[in-house]
Amino acid sequence: MDFRRLGHSGLVVSVVGLGTNNLGMKLDMEQSREVVHAALDAGITLFDTADSYGTSEERLGQLLEGKRDDVVIATKFGSDVRARGLSNGEDWGARGSRRYIRKAVEASLRRLRTDWIDLYQMHRPDPSTPIDETLSALTELVREGKVRYLGSSNFTGWRVADAEWTARTRNLERFVSAQNEYSWLSRTLEADVVPALEHYGVGLLPYFPLASGLLSGKYRRGEAPPEGSRIAAWGREADLTDATFDVVEALDAFAKERGVELLDVAIGGLAGQPTVSSVIAGATSRAQVERNVRAGDWTPTAEDLAQLDKITTPPAA
Repeated sequence: MDFRRLGHSGLVVSVVGLGTNNLGMKLDMEQSREVVHAALDAGITLFDTADSYGTSEERLGQLLEGKRDDVVIATKFGSDVRARGLSNGEDWGARGSRRYIRKAVEASLRRLRTDWIDLYQMHRPDPSTPIDETLSALTELVREGKVRYLGSSNFTGWRVADAEWTARTRNLERFVSAQNEYSWLSRTLEADVVPALEHYGVGLLPYFPLASGLLSGKYRRGEAPPEGSRIAAWGREADLTDATFDVVEALDAFAKERGVELLDVAIGGLAGQPTVSSVIAGATSRAQVERNVRAGDWTPTAEDLAQLDKITTPPAA
C-alpha cells in the first residue's frame, strides 16, 4: 500500500480508502468485521464514514478499538440524519450552523468511541448558513482537539474557493480535502472543482470510483442489472445506455492491452490523477477489499492518462 499527503496538509492517508456506508446499510456485524479487518490487513488506514450512514459510525468505532492510533477516521456532518433513525435535534435545515455542528460532532465522537476525529467533512453545502460561521465553529473544534483536519464534500468549485478565501481572510482553519463523485464515467467536476483544488492545494477524495459498479465489470450491454446491484436497487436502469457501454467496453479493451483489468483502471487510473489523494472504495467482503487494494497498485503512465482522457471525453456536440 502506498501513502500520500492529503492535499498540502500534514495528514497522510492510504492511496485506497475504505468507504463504510455498507457497514451501516447492508452488512451484519460479522460481515462488517470481516471487511474492516481485511482493510487493516491490506494496509488501508483511511476509513470514511458519515453520521447519516445508519449504524456505520457505531460499528466502525467498535471494530477499530485497539487500532485507533494506527488509522485515520474521516466522518461527515450536514446530511439529514433523521431518515436513518438518528437525530441531532431540530435543525431547520441549517446543518452548517454552530448549534448543529456542536451537536453533530459530540454524537459522532460518542458513536465512534474516540476522543478525536481525524478528518471532519461537511457532507453538503448549507446555503442558509454563512460559510464563515461554519468554519468558525469547525475551527473551535480543531483548537479544542476534537477534530484534527477539515474537509468538504459535494462542493462546487466556487464554494471551494469561497471557503478558502474565508479561511484565509478570517484566520480560520481551511478545508484540506474535498470528497466528490468522480470516476472515468463522471468527470463533470473537472470543469470547476478540480482547477480550484489544484490552485489551493486541496486533496481530492473521489467517491463512487466504480460508477455504481459500471466499472467493476458486473453489467453487460443488453442485459438487466444483477439483482441486488446498486443500479437495480436505485432504479437507475436508464444509466445503462449504449453510449455508456461504448466507454466501458473501450476502457476494458484499454485495460486488456496493458495486462490489467477494468477495476485496475477504475481505481489505479483515478489515483493517477494529480489532485487525487485517496480513492474511497466500498466493499462487502474480504475479497472485494483485497481486490480494490490491488487495483490501487496499478500506476498509469502519462501516455496512459492521455489515452484515458481521450476514451472518456464525450464527443463534441
